[in-house]
Amino acid sequence: MITQKNGSELRPHKTSATPVKGMALPTNPSTPAAKHAGPKKNYSSPSRSSAPRREGLSAPQHKKTALPENKDVLRITPLGGNEEVGRNMTIFEYDGDIVILDMGMQFPEEDMPGIDYIIPNISCLKGKEKNIRGVILSHGHLDHIGAAPLLLKQLGYPPIIGRDMTIAMVKKKLEDFEKGSAENLKTIRINQVSDKIRLGKFAVEFFDVEHSIMDAVGVILKTPHGTVIHPGDWTMEKDASGKSLVTYTELSKLPSPKIIMLESLGAIVTNPNRTTEETMYRNLDKLVSEAAGKIIIGTFSSQIKRIGHILEYAESIGKKVALDGYSMKMNVEIAKELGYIKMHKETLIPVADIHNYPDNKIVIICTGAQGEGNAVLSRIVNDEHRFIQIQKKDTIIFSSSAIPGNERTVQRLKDNLYRKCDNVIHSDIMDVHVSGHCSAQDIQEMLRQVQPDFFLPVYGNHYMLKEAEKLAQRINFRKDHIFVLDNGSQLEFKNNEAKLLPKKVDTSYVMVDGLGVGDIGQVVLRDRQLLSQDGMFVITVIIDSKTKKIIGKPQVTSRGFIFVKENFDLVNATKKKVEEIVAKKTSIDTAINWEYVRNNIRETVGSFLYSKTERRPMILPVVIEV
Repeated sequence: MITQKNGSELRPHKTSATPVKGMALPTNPSTPAAKHAGPKKNYSSPSRSSAPRREGLSAPQHKKTALPENKDVLRITPLGGNEEVGRNMTIFEYDGDIVILDMGMQFPEEDMPGIDYIIPNISCLKGKEKNIRGVILSHGHLDHIGAAPLLLKQLGYPPIIGRDMTIAMVKKKLEDFEKGSAENLKTIRINQVSDKIRLGKFAVEFFDVEHSIMDAVGVILKTPHGTVIHPGDWTMEKDASGKSLVTYTELSKLPSPKIIMLESLGAIVTNPNRTTEETMYRNLDKLVSEAAGKIIIGTFSSQIKRIGHILEYAESIGKKVALDGYSMKMNVEIAKELGYIKMHKETLIPVADIHNYPDNKIVIICTGAQGEGNAVLSRIVNDEHRFIQIQKKDTIIFSSSAIPGNERTVQRLKDNLYRKCDNVIHSDIMDVHVSGHCSAQDIQEMLRQVQPDFFLPVYGNHYMLKEAEKLAQRINFRKDHIFVLDNGSQLEFKNNEAKLLPKKVDTSYVMVDGLGVGDIGQVVLRDRQLLSQDGMFVITVIIDSKTKKIIGKPQVTSRGFIFVKENFDLVNATKKKVEEIVAKKTSIDTAINWEYVRNNIRETVGSFLYSKTERRPMILPVVIEV
């Protein structure tokens, strides 16, 4: 049972945000203060915006606009996470003050060659940096903190609020991005969920949530025009008897109107008999203790609780553990420093020393269960790892699920592991992973317990949010009190009424490629897509400046289009076309517009190659006058 007792004050570090013990927000005369039994009939909700949704990078974008002035209304604006998995970031405004929840990154899509990741677009906050009272970070997964190193700097380092593990991971991310930048952080630690703070005109409280990483926390934002309840990523963990370990009925006592924003990634997951953590740990312990050879466990580096359990259990049965993967080592080191993992230092050994012990005394925990090309598990299966070689008697465990979009890559990795090892264990054959995300039943149970007045499905693709909307309607939640928002939508609350503004703020992709942030636009991405699909065809022509005739023969270079040595007829025919163009478009008596000649070569050769191959490579004519 969640309690809402007054707790100790937060201890702000280098911040002007004032922690308040037992803060109570004055209620608006028109706002019911008692427990609310269900949605009020006098709430009004206008029709949703008809602004076009983005279906892809080439589709029309929504109208670009900065955040309008906010006067005595509560406004909620998602900048990411409402049309995709990742890039989670939401802006809350009340009477000129701004509070931000999360700053996540999104992994690139299949049609984004060369892009490292995508971050939220914060152009709507330009000029309003001084109004930002704080950035609350719900937990330490990259889809919630991955953009922090870039965005915090752009916003002038507003205070960040989070629990110990989350803040430590953000500091590490900042140092990895830019040495010394963590010194600019202003932090407010959440010591316990009973803490209460004030960020400008927002009164902020917290509550416990279950998720797959330590120190996850739910957030409550109180204003006179609405109480926002946001658990971040969450699940309802149950014990062996089916009883929930955490309940949320206390949240129903919060002041109305209550606006709940629920992660909807699991809205399509209907499995009332899903695996419990107790079952998962029992299965992992059995595999680790009975393995005849090495145990290799691939999992997310953020699964600190699970990794800690494996470390402590391995120590109890006399086995050594090696970690591999930068993020894995970093997160375990942070957890050890915070006291979240307790073990003797002799239990953890460098991966280079595993050959000093019998195979059946070794447990390896590594990254790469998503099949990433350069990650540890892929290097192991490709025989490219310096210290780890798979033997038939080894046991390989996938203690993770495939991130949406990675299914084919993960399946390919499994196929290759099955070729090398007789003991590959994954969730399809044994319960060795528990999701940290809610199910359809969890969403309905949360709504029953909290009894909110408004419901905003968030964090997922549009179809997931729509499915969450249907789940609410099936338990008789009012349809006109459910808002499925797009990224950039602006929803306002005042005097028990909700209003969706007609304009959206700009949430177009900001892509990160190496050290470049936002410098890869649609033109560059389009060229990369073209190169990846049909390749490149380079034609080099050297022309005598006096005679205007080609010296020698045009040279052809093909990359990703055809293999030149096996297509002599096509190459020679292309060279003749180029010679004809140069002869036709040049004259010994007149100055030549070489750009005009290049364009003619590009168009003519492009049409010719398409007529022969029905492919359109990128044509790059190079004309050199000597």
